[in-house]
Amino acid sequence: MCSNKSKQTGSCLKTGQPGKKPGVFDFPQLFRSSAPAYTSQPPISAMATTAGEAIENLWLEVRDLSLGTTTTQVDHLLSPPTPLQFLRDYVCPNKPCLISNATSHWPALSLWSSPSYLLNTLSSSSVSLHLTPTGRADSLAAHINPTSPSASSLCFASAHVEKVPFSTALSMIRSCGDTGSKCIAYLQEQNDCFRNEYSALSQDCDSHIPWASEALGCLPEAVNLWIGNDKSVTSFHKDHYENIYAVVTGEKHFLLLPPTDFHRMYIREYPAAQYHYSQDTGDFRLEIEDPVRYVPWSSVNPYPSPEEKEREVAEFPFYFGGPKPFEVTVRPGQLLYL
Repeated sequence: MCSNKSKQTGSCLKTGQPGKKPGVFDFPQLFRSSAPAYTSQPPISAMATTAGEAIENLWLEVRDLSLGTTTTQVDHLLSPPTPLQFLRDYVCPNKPCLISNATSHWPALSLWSSPSYLLNTLSSSSVSLHLTPTGRADSLAAHINPTSPSASSLCFASAHVEKVPFSTALSMIRSCGDTGSKCIAYLQEQNDCFRNEYSALSQDCDSHIPWASEALGCLPEAVNLWIGNDKSVTSFHKDHYENIYAVVTGEKHFLLLPPTDFHRMYIREYPAAQYHYSQDTGDFRLEIEDPVRYVPWSSVNPYPSPEEKEREVAEFPFYFGGPKPFEVTVRPGQLLYL
């Protein structure tokens, strides 16, 4: 499932468990026919139109079989499913769902809304703070060639990361979104950061989701805690794990596309780059890695600026001209499986 996560506010827990995550569906010999070939062929333009319509119809039919085309909303369960129901109805068909009342017993839901509680509990903790000029880490950005300032090209930009006291990180997150600020701060470390950098909070929530662990046949391989403001945005990407996303405070909005819509992402190779932030000036410098390394990434920005919208729509017609993505907003006490 390809996802775009936008407008994060508050604290979110994400668990990752190994399992299937199909990429592109393959349909070999789908159009095979035993009918004889005709010597008379329609005009090229007519053939192209017919082929285009056939591909579009196939695309819609496969999407309808897997997730449906009559709605852009994912299934919403009002209570946690049984392990069998979860496995049968959502894991096996690779189908996302929103689950309410799944974490209402977690102390975190009441405790983490208090900055003073977090500051006190994590008073001796250092955390990995990610800084960008736009709130978009691990996404495409324009890189200006220093030898030719008038020329720029897209690169895959990673955030500037600093290890800082939690109090410093929280202060920057709460202030960096202010008008005129040159940087956006986001606690978005991966690699099981909740059980490492935030272990002091471990008693505030369950170590795993029992019905999900039973259905998947394993415990979480990683548990991450992310804290951001409404400027934090994650670009379209594909995870290689079964994910369960829990919102503790605030909310998070997702755009989701099924694996059969992979072609709509316009995956291209971009040179990897890194932001470097100066505390003295508050400015960022974006540098291409040396040696150059290329990262395959989605070229689509689902929320182009008014100035860029016409160009984006023309360049990525499969995305903007196709079925709308599935949308879901996750709020405190809810889980999103994807």
